[in-house]
Amino acid sequence: MKLGVVGLPNVGKSTLFNAITHAGAEAANYPFCTIEPNVGVVAVPDERLDKLAALYDSKKITPAVIEFVDIAGLVKGASKGEGLGNKFLSHIREVDAIVHVVRCFDDENVTHVENTVDPVRDITTINLELILADMETVQKRLDRAKNSAKGGDKKFLAEAEFLQKVLDHLGKEECARTMQLSDEEKEEMRDLFLLTSKPVIYAANISEKDMGKADAALPYVKAVEEFAAKEGSEVLVICAKTEEELSALPAEEAQMFLEELGLKESGLSRLIKKSYSLLGLISYLTAGEKETRAWTITKGTKAPQAAGKSHTDFEKGFIRAEVVDYATLLECGSYNAAKEKGKVRSEGKEYVMKDGDVVLFRFNV
Repeated sequence: MKLGVVGLPNVGKSTLFNAITHAGAEAANYPFCTIEPNVGVVAVPDERLDKLAALYDSKKITPAVIEFVDIAGLVKGASKGEGLGNKFLSHIREVDAIVHVVRCFDDENVTHVENTVDPVRDITTINLELILADMETVQKRLDRAKNSAKGGDKKFLAEAEFLQKVLDHLGKEECARTMQLSDEEKEEMRDLFLLTSKPVIYAANISEKDMGKADAALPYVKAVEEFAAKEGSEVLVICAKTEEELSALPAEEAQMFLEELGLKESGLSRLIKKSYSLLGLISYLTAGEKETRAWTITKGTKAPQAAGKSHTDFEKGFIRAEVVDYATLLECGSYNAAKEKGKVRSEGKEYVMKDGDVVLFRFNV
């Protein structure tokens, strides 16, 4: 899973990204690293892995991971190539979802490109650049469809009609993700790979002094939440500066720091979990003496395709999946004990995987 971190200059984007990459680099039990200067890989927090590994006495723990891409060059005019506009657009096309960092704090020492703090205006500025880029994409496709439809081909006539509908919507300065679409139209929309059809989490970046306050007491945050609600997007309230400080601390000290702040988990953990949920992803688990591992799949994935995640031969030669729910396995104390109590199920090719399934795939190649 790949998420693009975007935002105007001086909104806290780089600070948050530094926290993300530092946290990834510090994880000792998995080779997280910065793949490139602008890509950070971090683990999806999953407390089940440690307990499962203890149960199996596993030598290695491998969590699911998320890639965060720091997308630079976002300024007004990016769709026309201003700043690093073209590079920025190509990077954002490659991500599964967008983390849009929005400044929700006043600080006279940190200048704003527009000289005033207005999170909704900032969101609109970036969205407009993405909309303009999408309009160009759709217009090109529409011109081709109209040319192909000149002979009266119903397929191209229907395509042109749909593309015109999308173009009209974008022309109202509305993101593609806010369109009401039929299931068939959703498929067509996916094929367009539009920037504004990607799901978004608005990361409302607050100051340290505002941490712990209710959202209702923070007018900037409230404005972002109201905007996000209209387009069905997610909001995460986070303090990028605190996250950066936390990421530099050893795990025990970081936990103590969180407790002092009255928080159960870091904003980074919440961001990762929310991103996972936003994209409709779940984890199934495999465990043994060699390794305990979380595997990322989309909700609705059937057992053979889930098996193919770990090895293509598993999908080709799939016979069955021996499945036990994580909580049940823990309660029983071991896989053998769960089997003796009839808690391990034998599932076939039509079984839809669930989050927290602990699985042993049987296959024949």
